[in-house]
Amino acid sequence: MKNEKLEKEVLIDSELLRKLIVGIGEVSDITGVPTRKLRYWEEKGIIDSVKGSDGETRKYNYLNIKKILMIKELVDEGYTLDAAAVKVEKNIETFFKTFSELMSDDNNYKK
Repeated sequence: MKNEKLEKEVLIDSELLRKLIVGIGEVSDITGVPTRKLRYWEEKGIIDSVKGSDGETRKYNYLNIKKILMIKELVDEGYTLDAAAVKVEKNIETFFKTFSELMSDDNNYKK
């Protein structure tokens, strides 16, 4: 049981994920979404980037990379970009709400 918990902690390194910032070219390679399309999605407000130290290069965090992958999957299945973006936002909201409730319940349980 202890090894299983340790494996899960290693697999889900939230500190590392918070620090993960990837350039637009790498995100394109990871997700298979062309950089031009990523810029368009950002212009539409579907994803967000942080500016690089040079002020020009777009960089993306883990949450946005995950959003890109989920949106791409839905678009590939036939959803419009706008419908896919709405569905992904709802899914992310539901996930964070549920996760927050579970963490709250877990903290109450330990007291």
